[in-house]
Amino acid sequence: MNWNRVYAIFLRHLYFLRRSYDRISDTFYWITLDLVIWGITGIYFQRFSPDAQYVVFMIISGVLLWNITWRAQIEISLGTIEELYNKNLVNLFVSPLTFREWVTGLVIMGAGKAIISFLFGTIIAFFFYHVGIFQYSYHLPVLFVLLIMSGWWIGFLIASFILRYGTRVQTLAWSFTWLLSPFSAIYYPLEILPKWAQTISYFIPMSYVFEEGRNLLYNGAVDYNKLLISFGLNILYLVLTLWLFRSSFKSVLDKGLVKVY
Repeated sequence: MNWNRVYAIFLRHLYFLRRSYDRISDTFYWITLDLVIWGITGIYFQRFSPDAQYVVFMIISGVLLWNITWRAQIEISLGTIEELYNKNLVNLFVSPLTFREWVTGLVIMGAGKAIISFLFGTIIAFFFYHVGIFQYSYHLPVLFVLLIMSGWWIGFLIASFILRYGTRVQTLAWSFTWLLSPFSAIYYPLEILPKWAQTISYFIPMSYVFEEGRNLLYNGAVDYNKLLISFGLNILYLVLTLWLFRSSFKSVLDKGLVKVY
């Protein structure tokens, strides 16, 4: 692993970000829009119950935490799409760059933008709704890591399909993560889902994170075994999707687009 080449991939996307107003606005626009819409909805709920402040916090924190997974995923997916649109894979891999270094660069860029977007969202949430996400205290970094890991494997899964089938399936970059959101129990307890949906949720790492976030909010305690399950599922899915991503990349090589040793 040559970290200079990893840094070069990071710079490649950073320079593109600096000159792409749509990507810059995308980093801040969607999180702001979600917070405005859901925050106003939470304020409306406050009219019906004096305990609704907990509901407001749950909704706002759900928006902020879900954005971590979404941002980590979209950066990996869009990073792959950009290379295909620009026909840049050949340029990348005629250099000494390895597949592992390319992947590491995408992961670091995704993590960086997830952190920036999250911190911006926490400022908006605090000044608009007086909601402090740091109420999760020392549990917050654990939740952050688990959610960003989820974003990574979702991103690699989508990028695998994009490499194998081309940009005609690029809509997955914007839609697939939201397909998982109903089973992730972002804004509501898992128990209100139908039994068949709950069964699916047991295999979704994000559901354990949001369930334990609510458990911490209402009961002041966290079941660390549930978080370990989330971690284990994330590791399993990361291994499988990285293997699939590597396999899809090899299929690109077989088509003669580039040869890497």
